[in-house]
Amino acid sequence: MAFNKIWYTVALGLLLPFSYAHTDFFTSIGHMTDLINTEKDLVVSLKDYIKAEESKLEQIKKWAEKLDQLTDTATKDPEGFLGHPVNAFKLMKRLNTEWGELENLVLKDMSDGFISNMTIQRQFFPNDEDQTGAAKALLRLQDTYNLDTDTLSRGNLPGVKHKSFLTAEDCFELGKIAYTEADYYHTELWMEQALKQLDEGEVSSADKVYILDYLSYAVYQQGDLGKAMMLTKRLLELDPEHQRANGNMKYFEYIMAKEKEANKSSTDSEDQVEKETEVKKKDYLPERRKYEMLCRGEGLKMTPRRQKRLFCRYYDGNRNPRYILGPVKQEDEWDKPRIVRFLDIISDEEIETVKELAKPRLRRATISNPITGALETAHYRISKSAWLSGYESPVVSRINTRIQDLTGLDVSTAEELQVANYGVGGQYEPHFDFGRKDEPDAFKELGTGNRIATWLFYMSDVSAGGATVFPEVGASVWPKKGTAVFWYNLFPSGEGDYSTRHAACPVLVGNKWVSNKWLHERGQEFRRPCTLSELE
Repeated sequence: MAFNKIWYTVALGLLLPFSYAHTDFFTSIGHMTDLINTEKDLVVSLKDYIKAEESKLEQIKKWAEKLDQLTDTATKDPEGFLGHPVNAFKLMKRLNTEWGELENLVLKDMSDGFISNMTIQRQFFPNDEDQTGAAKALLRLQDTYNLDTDTLSRGNLPGVKHKSFLTAEDCFELGKIAYTEADYYHTELWMEQALKQLDEGEVSSADKVYILDYLSYAVYQQGDLGKAMMLTKRLLELDPEHQRANGNMKYFEYIMAKEKEANKSSTDSEDQVEKETEVKKKDYLPERRKYEMLCRGEGLKMTPRRQKRLFCRYYDGNRNPRYILGPVKQEDEWDKPRIVRFLDIISDEEIETVKELAKPRLRRATISNPITGALETAHYRISKSAWLSGYESPVVSRINTRIQDLTGLDVSTAEELQVANYGVGGQYEPHFDFGRKDEPDAFKELGTGNRIATWLFYMSDVSAGGATVFPEVGASVWPKKGTAVFWYNLFPSGEGDYSTRHAACPVLVGNKWVSNKWLHERGQEFRRPCTLSELE
């Protein structure tokens, strides 16, 4: 018998370009889409491996069935069977040759192709930092948009196309990541969610003992001794020999006894209750509350009198020859600071060109250290960005000219067009675009003065979240593909307008692409003359 050779080939397929072999995937949805292709390629490779194993087993099975039938016949009358010379020859041949071939087939490793593909693709995999970053993004979204753990776990988010849910094991993982950050508030929330899903009968590899261990400690760290004791008792019911739980229980009982002996005053008790109910982050400042409210669409509402001063119009760029016959649509978003939106100002084709140019260059967005001036990453800016020059593409050059025509400002001293793509829960917390007086060297290297104005293109719609908000004044500007917003960062006097402090809210659902142009003071002397008043 001769075995057919099994040819097993695995397409190495969709390898990511070498420029994508880096971390920080979680900071850009655009780059994360490449991981979908990588995983799809691995699934194809895995299915090829399964087919090869099935083909191998099928051949072994046929051989076994054939020999089973043959040996049944032979063992009933060995001498008579071997009396036929052909049977005698074939027995010699089988035992001398074919059983050896079968042994080789059984020993053949069909996983080589799959393992080879895995090895190549692994260099493009996300790492621990990416997993932690994505987990923190979920916690950030939970806080910003007031989402309870059950809502997030069940995937009940507005505008979702592909609903997904978190398993008890996923919830446990989120709780562990919060725990490593000493974030006991979120540790408690997610460990309780994991426990709830297990109690409801979910089949999972997550262990209640481990969950209760983390949960009881997180609750204790937040000052709720009674609840910590209750959870520890439940843990000991599941595992009476648990060493740490037994030790904790003795300690909790000791602390409880001391509190009773001390007979605390009612004032102290009230302080303890306040401590127990303190659940938000330590840095939860008033600006933070305003910022999160605006992100949820709960901001200040403009009075009817102020709203009447907001208009929409056809705008020709102050009689710019390019727009006299074809003016653009402009509408007022806010009065002070004045924020205007241009509608249908960038086409879908231009957007795709800009994205194609930017995507291979996207890198983790940085901020300028106010002390050293060095560029560095920051937890409060979760996105990737790239810079495009006008000479690289006629499209970029045309966009720059459009900005100059419509703002009346010289773009020759402006920074390059910055393209940004936000990641999981992508955001940029409240900041100023201009350099303050305590940052005299902010743009010294450019030699073009301060950032006089900001032009911001929205290059995608966002299903939920992702607004640009101005906490100082209560303005919220929502992303709308093909539009752009514009505002001045400086008064005509050159003084900074502190009401322009703004933020990019976390993206709750969707993929947010923007591009912006920062225009500088140099070259604007006659285009936007100074005034005598400091705040005009």
